[in-house]
Amino acid sequence: MRHLVTLAVASRWMIATSLALLLTVPLATGCGGKKSGTKGTISIIAKWTGDEQESFEAVLAPFEKANPDVTIKYQGAGDNTPQVVSTAVAGGNPPDIATMPQPGTMADFAKRGALKPITFAKGDIEKHYAPVWLQLGAVNGTLYGLFFKGADKSTIWYNVKSFQNAGVEPVTTWPEFLNLAKTIRASGQNAYSIGGADGWTLTDLFENIYLRTAGAAKYDALSSHKIKWTDPSVKTALKFMAQIVGDTRNIAGGKSGALQTDFNTSVSNVFSNSPKAAMVIEGDFVPGVVPHPNLKAISGYNVFSFPSINGSPPSVMGGGDIVTMLKDTPAARALIEYLSTPEAATIWAVRGGYSSPNKDVNASSYKDALQRKTALALARASVFRFDMSDLQPAAFGSTVGQGEWKLFQDFVSDPSNVEGIASRLETAAAKAYKG
Repeated sequence: MRHLVTLAVASRWMIATSLALLLTVPLATGCGGKKSGTKGTISIIAKWTGDEQESFEAVLAPFEKANPDVTIKYQGAGDNTPQVVSTAVAGGNPPDIATMPQPGTMADFAKRGALKPITFAKGDIEKHYAPVWLQLGAVNGTLYGLFFKGADKSTIWYNVKSFQNAGVEPVTTWPEFLNLAKTIRASGQNAYSIGGADGWTLTDLFENIYLRTAGAAKYDALSSHKIKWTDPSVKTALKFMAQIVGDTRNIAGGKSGALQTDFNTSVSNVFSNSPKAAMVIEGDFVPGVVPHPNLKAISGYNVFSFPSINGSPPSVMGGGDIVTMLKDTPAARALIEYLSTPEAATIWAVRGGYSSPNKDVNASSYKDALQRKTALALARASVFRFDMSDLQPAAFGSTVGQGEWKLFQDFVSDPSNVEGIASRLETAAAKAYKG
């Protein structure tokens, strides 16, 4: 549902040097995932196209070199990957490997019997990943998915000049954050750029707040509709959210501007030499959304983590691309095992535009300092939860003009109507879960 946007790519000599080094590193199953006698064809359907496809093909290169009797056929299907894979499954010709955009989509395929368990790789994944990633990759206790690419959505991007003009610096707590916004406004600059025309940006804001105000357990319960959207914890989070979306004099374009601004424009409002706002609250993919040739990382734009609320622990709400297996073959198993290693993830990390949930990817692999910051926060978060709207029925969590996307837009129109929006959210959720 969301785009994990490619960031800057490392220089060719850096890639070549790093790749050469990686080819000398023995992996868990041998160099490049080599197993004695591994051969055959591996067909892959994944969302990665363009620069992302080139980076994934660079990841595959050591595996192919170490396994000369294996042929890989790759198809980049973009955001239509689930539909393309579903058609292939229905036609009796599924790929060996496919990526899934959300745990919910993965679960749907698993329940249809289209996926094969990857329990053979569980030991390797347990070694290199935090337990939450195994939980997210499992369906009814059986491991089906390997999270190979992630996104940290608990980030706030800011225009350095705007902060300097206001005499402010990044903060760590919610009261400090609200005071920061007031100070920026007093300097003559809008604090917030909000892409409310794309409803998913508003769900991301709510989810970051809810995770910090209600905690991980209630986040899980609300994600699966085990508690209602009229629960007091939801109303509390909405009141915190209103402190941002209700500060209409501090939003680029005001209330109407927020609702008419798409995600890309919300970023360009901040990533500019003449910014319309100082901050945009969104994921680690923000710098790749719009061209900003005259604005450099750190000196022109920078990032800090979504603030703690009432002493909440370091928490990350995010997303990720899940590698799954649809045909159980020795070659497919070998590739899954290879992709679970830090060596495989490091290749893409060096190239840029990538965050790995693999906690054993060395920090120095991320040559972009800001990418390093957000990627490490993702892999090492004390609390991580997947984007809630991606875990829910699409009719409620991720459809234009209805469900959460529409109702949070309505909330921006009237942030004082906490009770009414909570009730309407519950009505929409109940209908979607019954369907």
